[in-house]
Amino acid sequence: MANLHLPLGPGSEFDTVRATLARWGSVARGTGDDGAVLDVGEGRQIVVSTDTMVENVHFKRGWFSSNEIAFRAAASAISDLAAMGAEPLGMLISMTLPDRWRAESMAFADGFGAAARASDISIMGGDFSTGSELNFCVTVLGSVEPARTLSRAGAIPTQALWVTGALGGPRLALQALQRGVAPLPLHRDRFARPVPRLREARWLAAHGATSAIDISDGVIGDAAHIAAASRARLTIELEWLPVISGATMDDAAQSGEEYELLVSATDQLDAAAFAIEFGVPITRIGVVDVEDERGPGLDVLRGGSRVTPPRGHDHFLA
Repeated sequence: MANLHLPLGPGSEFDTVRATLARWGSVARGTGDDGAVLDVGEGRQIVVSTDTMVENVHFKRGWFSSNEIAFRAAASAISDLAAMGAEPLGMLISMTLPDRWRAESMAFADGFGAAARASDISIMGGDFSTGSELNFCVTVLGSVEPARTLSRAGAIPTQALWVTGALGGPRLALQALQRGVAPLPLHRDRFARPVPRLREARWLAAHGATSAIDISDGVIGDAAHIAAASRARLTIELEWLPVISGATMDDAAQSGEEYELLVSATDQLDAAAFAIEFGVPITRIGVVDVEDERGPGLDVLRGGSRVTPPRGHDHFLA
């Protein structure tokens, strides 16, 4: 029987996903990418994705305004459409709203509205419930031409690996908030108001990108998912990572909730044209290698020498 799902990279969270899929058997199919792809004919595909943001897991009260909490929840879901190269169509929002948060409901509405306007996506419905913890579940829909669909499974040997933006800000912001101090505005803004790279992704797909993932668990951890799905070996040089002001190379390697794009594309990608078009840099950070006897995987280099990959975020890591 053909493999029904794209392989996932390592991690206890993804071990649980693999075990769940095994339990479901043939009733589940087509998982493992940033979004599910449905063929609808006439040269278009529908991309569907869903994301959850939970109080005391993804944020704590006092870290962000209520408007920002909702904006982040929407942006993180919309970013999955960017990772697939899709044009946004609609968004559905389900909220679990505890009594202690009830007075913030209109601020949440404003945050979701701001995210929808920023990404030109319509809010099409959802659901409300009460419960013990604030929780948002956001489902997004987009469309894409089949020839321009990006996937984690599309990396090709001899391609280069590229990443948009500069990394490390959300990690530094989170560390500051956990210490009870105010993050630097630049770092806080990257954490509180991420920007889904929708237009950037469609440009990249039109200019030869064949695989993509949005960086939610850290560039190293997410690169491992491309390696597994593409059945390829990737090499990333830590010293090539684009680093936000005030961050280190290790901050850039481990920072999650960036929502920048990691893509594989030709080594001749016009980074200057990309930066002029979007006001955002794109940086070559590694290569897609020919698979060797070790099979699919990820090599991380520091100063040209192989090192243990830095650990990214894992929801289920004890």
